[in-house]
Amino acid sequence: MDPIDHNARFWPLALAAAAIMFITMGIRQSMGLFVAPIDATSGIGVAGISFAMAVAQLMWGAIQPLAGAVADRWGTGRVLAIGIAVLAGGCALAPLLPGQAGLVISIGILSAVGSGIASFSVLFGAVAQQLPATRQGLASGFINAGGSFGQFVIAPVVQRLIAAFGWMNAFWALAAASLAALPLIRRVVGEHPAHLHAVAPPGGLKRAISEAFADNSYLLLHAGFFTCGFHIAFLVTHLPGEVQLCGLPPTVASWSLGIIGLFNIAGSLFAGWAVGRYRSKLVLFWMYGSRALMVLIYLASPHTDVTFYVFAGALGFTWLATVPPTARLVGKLCGTRYLATLFGLVLLTHQIGAFFGAWLGGVAFARGGDYSWMWYADATLAAAAALVNLPIRETRMVPAASPA
Repeated sequence: MDPIDHNARFWPLALAAAAIMFITMGIRQSMGLFVAPIDATSGIGVAGISFAMAVAQLMWGAIQPLAGAVADRWGTGRVLAIGIAVLAGGCALAPLLPGQAGLVISIGILSAVGSGIASFSVLFGAVAQQLPATRQGLASGFINAGGSFGQFVIAPVVQRLIAAFGWMNAFWALAAASLAALPLIRRVVGEHPAHLHAVAPPGGLKRAISEAFADNSYLLLHAGFFTCGFHIAFLVTHLPGEVQLCGLPPTVASWSLGIIGLFNIAGSLFAGWAVGRYRSKLVLFWMYGSRALMVLIYLASPHTDVTFYVFAGALGFTWLATVPPTARLVGKLCGTRYLATLFGLVLLTHQIGAFFGAWLGGVAFARGGDYSWMWYADATLAAAAALVNLPIRETRMVPAASPA
């Protein structure tokens, strides 16, 4: 495939994958808005609902390497279709299954598994196998920006739907909206052969996984991404509760989540650009370090609506912008043939951290009436994540060769 074909293929592929992420991540990142209304009408309690949300974080990560392995083996199209159908089913069942067990099944398992299947590992793997290495970083940033734009658009819409029609009808609206991703699958899969730019290493998937976990750099990448998951899940689940504790209206929470998504569009595009010019581990160092600083500044500031909006914008720039450099590092360390699986395993570690971020936030609130110690734990872990990326083995970036 020549450079002209690369350019012709890049935009339809990247746009379709970004549009799927817009829907699946927009829905997933809006789930925290349902905590208060479900609690008000069901009496389950914040801790009980938080547990269901924490299970969702874990399941979203657990399905990533499995979905990636299936996609690596049998192709992307059917995997994405199944994921979108399961996401729609989980949202539709949420109002129909009462109690904590029902929330765990509908939100914690079904909707999380569905959105996880039609998400990072499968989409990044499909794109990486159809584009040359020089375009993969930009494509991952663009796809990531699609998910952030979905959060920016869908979170305020969900809040308005809850206020106008109740949380049950809001879930049914999300179930219908998720099906809009189905026609986009063909654009992602296309008519190009799978693994176009990826060479299968000897020993297949099993050996690739074994060699990855024998690499200390791959393990350090897991450690940093664990903290990223803790941080994001705590905020996306409990930011509405923090806003409520400060005596501010629910719209501040929904707009804060939307602002996070808006600023992460710029952050994701920047990350996609940066990994083509700087070492990915340094990009991650500065992103995680800035998060620790932003949390400390928030804690020292008056908790007004403006503070929340500024905080959301500052954090939003790095929110999911850690994904492109992380995926790029996995590709550099392990190759792209099994990227969907190996990056999926890193995402699983991310979501184990997310489980603890969502769950412990609820525990902290139930026992202490606020989230104080969680904020300090969050800042400490973000600083640790910045440091563990520095020893990762990654060659220095060299200037691209001038065209002949």
